[in-house]
Amino acid sequence: MKTKIIYALLLLGFAISANAQKKIEKSELPKASQEFLQKYFSNKTIDVVKKDAEHGEKGYEVKFKDGTEVEFWKDGSYREVDGDGKPIPTGFIPASVKNYVAKNYPNEKITHIDYGHKDLDVDLTNNIDLEFTKEGKFIKGDKPKK
Repeated sequence: MKTKIIYALLLLGFAISANAQKKIEKSELPKASQEFLQKYFSNKTIDVVKKDAEHGEKGYEVKFKDGTEVEFWKDGSYREVDGDGKPIPTGFIPASVKNYVAKNYPNEKITHIDYGHKDLDVDLTNNIDLEFTKEGKFIKGDKPKK
């Protein structure tokens, strides 16, 4: 009996996780997401587009063939851009964040930006992790990750 219950729970878990990410077409993304991709990532080839329910939050995820990933909120606004260790476009990043990086880390580029619920997380090519308010005011920076 215990075995049957365990199998049933495992099956349920697989069903839920399989449903958490569903492949879709780029044209099924919200208009704001499509415009964002066209404006900042038109030179990249899309590998897969998914409707995503990560951590209970609905949204979308776009993966490019070069490893770059972009996540969007369900309204289509961008939530996270991860360059997979490579520099990302910066036209959508708040000017105060770009200015801080240029002034304090002139030889580094932004490789990752993530809008959390309370702050903005930015990673640089030297593996330094910076934290800003959502408005772009610097909070703190960490030493390089090893």
